[in-house]
Amino acid sequence: MTAKKKFRPYQPDQLMLLPPSLGDWLPEDHVVYFLSDAVDEMDLSAIYASYAELRGQPPYEPSMMVKVLMYGYMLGIRSSRKLERALHEDVGFRVLSCNQQPDFWTIAAFRRRHHEALGGLLGETVRLGMEAGLIKGEHVSVDGTKIKAHASRHSAMSYGRMDREESRLLRDIEEYFADMEAQDRLEDEKFGDRRGDELPEHLSTHKKRVEAIRRARESLEAKARQRAEEESEKRRREAESEGRVYHPRKDPQKARPRDKDQYNFTDPESRIMKSSEGSFIQAYNGQALVDTDSMMIIAGDLSNQAADSPHLLGLVAQYREVMGCAPKELSADAGYYSEAILARLQGWEVEAFIPPDKIKHSEWRTMTSPRGRIPKDATRADLMRRKLRTKRGRARYQKRQCSVEPVFGHIKEVQGFRQLLLRGQAKARSMWQLVSAAHNLWKLYRQGGVPEAIPGG
Repeated sequence: MTAKKKFRPYQPDQLMLLPPSLGDWLPEDHVVYFLSDAVDEMDLSAIYASYAELRGQPPYEPSMMVKVLMYGYMLGIRSSRKLERALHEDVGFRVLSCNQQPDFWTIAAFRRRHHEALGGLLGETVRLGMEAGLIKGEHVSVDGTKIKAHASRHSAMSYGRMDREESRLLRDIEEYFADMEAQDRLEDEKFGDRRGDELPEHLSTHKKRVEAIRRARESLEAKARQRAEEESEKRRREAESEGRVYHPRKDPQKARPRDKDQYNFTDPESRIMKSSEGSFIQAYNGQALVDTDSMMIIAGDLSNQAADSPHLLGLVAQYREVMGCAPKELSADAGYYSEAILARLQGWEVEAFIPPDKIKHSEWRTMTSPRGRIPKDATRADLMRRKLRTKRGRARYQKRQCSVEPVFGHIKEVQGFRQLLLRGQAKARSMWQLVSAAHNLWKLYRQGGVPEAIPGG
């Protein structure tokens, strides 16, 4: 008789004699245990302080909610419904939540309520990187990337079209009422006690759209007046600095929007921007200041300004606040160049490597070092061009290409972050900073920046 092959016991209905330990569910070096220990080291006092009400059902532990959100952002899972599903199906999420399953509504409400504090966790990850000795601050690089807003550009309307659309919608409503007036007697028999002039659904929508268009027009007009006031104040300061008498060209309060000025009805604070692929999208401009040695994001910002240069000084100010000093060197592309920015960086004792002109990647390989003495009449831009042509200047600037650009690649491809889920600049900014914090935790984990976690500890 031929012996039968023996297999390992498999009894799906067998009850466990002892409750399982969460520390046995994953390998000891799994990122979940590292993340849990890292969040335990973070300052979450801003979140805990908001729970002052003693009545009602006990909420979920904030540190557990932060761990679940952070792990989701690390894996590219940001949808609250997908996070709820993962809390039932994914072992890593179940370990972090200790087998608790908050529903999607609770997850979404927690993220909305504490979005500012969650964005502040970027600074906490930087602190962990400093304590681990990974962030040296010798050289930092800055760059920006366009992030799709939680809105379609087809939901936008120009100021000129608003005039035409509002007139058309009002005309539809007026024609309807005129028709109802002409048929009033016949409709008395048809409608009985009802007036008969209730707006049908399609005209009710028209009326709501007219109201939305009017609000949009008022917003664009207010922005036009603000823009005119800022321009007038700028010209006044320039005239005073040159000793001239300032004569305003027109009253800023009478300024009108340009016909091409647009307003998005879904997320009014987002703007239409040109993406790196050349297409136009409804987006925000996400900015990152990256330490080139550790490739960790030290400072992050997001705004509805398509230009990059207005963000640079704010990013360096964030760096100084977190690190306690300014970086020694900074590299950025030509989009960040301005005389005022270079002067401010020089005052902070930051050596800048920012080309005044756009330079193609192929040009760096054929660029030769400058010869001869520096001309006495050389401008600040001339001096920067000369420095970037030196061997040292080329080497420093090329740090940007192999640091900040790969960081954006990791965020968009590995973490899958290509579109915001929250609307409004403040919430979108916090979301961008939380994504940056998740990126930093990946870097800390892979570089062994925090002592190894003890599973189940």
